[in-house]
Amino acid sequence: MIHHVLLACPRGSEDASRSFYAGLLGLTEKPKPPALAARGGCWFAGYDAELHLGVEDDFRPARKAHPALLRTDLDELAARLDAAGHTVTWGDDEIPGMRRFHTYDPHGNRLEFLAPAG
Repeated sequence: MIHHVLLACPRGSEDASRSFYAGLLGLTEKPKPPALAARGGCWFAGYDAELHLGVEDDFRPARKAHPALLRTDLDELAARLDAAGHTVTWGDDEIPGMRRFHTYDPHGNRLEFLAPAG
């Protein structure tokens, strides 16, 4: 089992991360331990997953590599992201039995969301 997935973010982007991950995705922000909080970034949890956003000075978004998160509210989430200006690209039947889409966080990192079909 995976404890968390870390995505990189640019320095000073914590507010944008909070708006996206807590505001749009509905994850809960977790306090970082003090020794790690000094480095910047932020941590989120929900839907049986933890996502950590870590500051990377030479930041480049992950355009191919991505976490894939299971969501029970797939259609509602896609509509909310689309309404907020985040492009939602639905997948086809490449993964049998799953509905899925991709989007990007405000830093350009790719994210995938899935739900069992039917």
